[in-house]
Amino acid sequence: MRLSIISFIVLVLLLIVFADVSFAQSPPPPALPGMPDQAPIDGGLGLLAAAGGAYAWKKLRSKQK
Repeated sequence: MRLSIISFIVLVLLLIVFADVSFAQSPPPPALPGMPDQAPIDGGLGLLAAAGGAYAWKKLRSKQK
């Protein structure tokens, strides 16, 4: 009973290792033709968030007066 459990665990580990190796050697899928390049949104989004924060702060300050 104990030998069959150990052999089952070893078999599963070997299958996991060999499956990982076989997937690592496959080439990536080709890109679709005409796929646009990705554009970064960090600069404009940061400015928009800063402007929104300043506007909210101004509204809160004017409400307290």
